[in-house]
Amino acid sequence: MKIKDLKEYLVKTRRDLHRMPEPAFKEYKTSEYIVSKLKALGYQVERVAETGVLAFRKGTSDERPICFRADMDALEGEEKTGLDFASTNGFMHACGHDGHMTMLLGFAEYLAEVSEIKRSIVLLFQPGEENAGGADVVLKDENFKKYDIQSIFGFHLQPELPEGKVGTKPGPFMAQTIEFNISIEGKGCHGAQPQNGVDAIYVASQLVNSYQSIISRNVDPLDSAVLTIGKINGGTVRNLIAEKVKLEGTLRTFDLSVYEFVKERIFQINKGLEAMYDVKITTDFIDFCPPVVNDADLYERFVNMVDPQEFIKMDAMTITEDFAFYQTELPGLFLMLGIKNEEKGFTYPLHSSQFNFDESVLLYGIEIYKRIAEEYDVL
Repeated sequence: MKIKDLKEYLVKTRRDLHRMPEPAFKEYKTSEYIVSKLKALGYQVERVAETGVLAFRKGTSDERPICFRADMDALEGEEKTGLDFASTNGFMHACGHDGHMTMLLGFAEYLAEVSEIKRSIVLLFQPGEENAGGADVVLKDENFKKYDIQSIFGFHLQPELPEGKVGTKPGPFMAQTIEFNISIEGKGCHGAQPQNGVDAIYVASQLVNSYQSIISRNVDPLDSAVLTIGKINGGTVRNLIAEKVKLEGTLRTFDLSVYEFVKERIFQINKGLEAMYDVKITTDFIDFCPPVVNDADLYERFVNMVDPQEFIKMDAMTITEDFAFYQTELPGLFLMLGIKNEEKGFTYPLHSSQFNFDESVLLYGIEIYKRIAEEYDVL
């Protein structure tokens, strides 16, 4: 079988999956669809992390298997693409996961036509990537751990790269995500007599200003960090001094030491403001996702297997991807597949209600899978 012969299969598969978007860890229909496809091809199929799917094919050598991963879940929101296969259930594959699954199913179809493979391979369909940490759940699942995987590879469609290009970089590639919640407790009173209270809104304004100084004045300019307060909620009516204010924020870094430093500075600022304004400040940090750090050896081998005209060495990005969890225990390489095509109108960003792409680009993704499989002695 030639990869180009898979085009009709890819179009149908992608559109089937696009019509059935499901949220994290509730990918029931999606999971059943994938399982039926893989079993029909003769793969050893197992469940992983409840709704995830793991397919295994044994090779003739004793080398540890490599793994290809695709994510499964969709985002909540109304689709506005106008496609005749658009979703209608209040969720949408606005981050390209339908494309990721389709590429991996297409590669499974291609691989099934090969009578014998040398190295064993694991095809992983992972649930719960969107802010749910599904990769961490998979990593701890015995059905995944038992295969003693040597290295893992992942793909993401990227509307900022030209269609048909592939991009990545060595080392830190995507940021660590930490979410935090801040509660400020002051003392309420009549707004016409502020001297009788402690204004939690005023303290919140000082806190936001002080936090921004961490990035601009405390973090080395050669390091990277982003700190954003995205939500503030406080007060009851216009003529009362607010007693309580709550803030929600996010911190993105590429280096654990930078994260620990910023976190410590936040606590120091909070302690200082408590003493200055006689308030109580409570801080809750939620460590969501480590940084994506691409293995240097996997990167160099990949660069040598692609045409320089196809490849773009990318800059680090402050978005996140839970593929990073695998890289805490396995050598891993995360890749971006370009889908930007201005002539066809495929320019909408990830998570847009109008996100879409030309399915023919998925053929190139499968070609990359094939080259990786050849490089690592699967084929």
